[in-house]
Amino acid sequence: MAGSTKNRGYAVYLIPGLLASTAVIIVPLVMTVYISFTKWTGIGSPKWVGFDNYTRLFADANFWASFGHIILLIIAMAVVPTFLGLVLAAVLFDYVAKKFSDRWASVLRSGYYLPQVLPVAVTGIIWGWILHPSYGALNKILESVGLGSLAHNWLGDPKYALYSVMAVMIWFQLGYPIVMFMSGLQRIDPELYEAADLDGATWWQRFRKITVAMIRPELYVVLVTTTIASLKIFGQIFVLTRGGPSNATLVPSYFAYKNFFEKAQVGYGSAISTVLTVLIVILAIVFLRLQNRAERS
Repeated sequence: MAGSTKNRGYAVYLIPGLLASTAVIIVPLVMTVYISFTKWTGIGSPKWVGFDNYTRLFADANFWASFGHIILLIIAMAVVPTFLGLVLAAVLFDYVAKKFSDRWASVLRSGYYLPQVLPVAVTGIIWGWILHPSYGALNKILESVGLGSLAHNWLGDPKYALYSVMAVMIWFQLGYPIVMFMSGLQRIDPELYEAADLDGATWWQRFRKITVAMIRPELYVVLVTTTIASLKIFGQIFVLTRGGPSNATLVPSYFAYKNFFEKAQVGYGSAISTVLTVLIVILAIVFLRLQNRAERS
């Protein structure tokens, strides 16, 4: 009885968080799902249209194209940064920290993480300057070293725009996996590496058999969070390309924004947001189950 009374006392402190979650997450989510079944311009009363928005959505070529772009952005924001971050974290932890000092490893780690703490608008504007076709630093550097033929309108040409955004997102996202993996490496018993050295293991063998195996929980966390971030990407697209040129960098979140605010098709925009939310929830559940299965095995 005393234990249950004590737990009920602690439950009181959960009320503010539950109220905030209800107001900020649950209520807007329920409203979005409801509005997705209506035709509404944002003014007046919504008109119930059933599944019309979803029927239109799944026949919309721009919607499917936006998800095709998301697949490439998942590679740029989740797959590539996770792999590079894992290798770089191992190098910083296992080589730089030992050969130079922990301070140098920390400085380099902070440098990699810097893009994560800068405002998205600032980084987007800076990269817009770098990639500008007329006065951009990248084209000027290519011209100065005799490679002017490689200069392009990186963000204005449909052939290069999405790949340019992918390169920016790899730069932007790389620091997060490095910080997570270096944190995970600190809990690995050094005796495991010492035993591997005595057995004559190479750096790559120690990396595969010890490092990757021991920080698997961090690996799953990074993959889940970066994949969800890539599905929700909006700010960088808004600042760099606005989904253009010719919808070459259109993604579901920006597609929903365009229908919400530029076209005043709130019901259709809500349908896009609902489908995106369902996809994110499904992916999160799949990742968590894979993680639990790996931990049990």
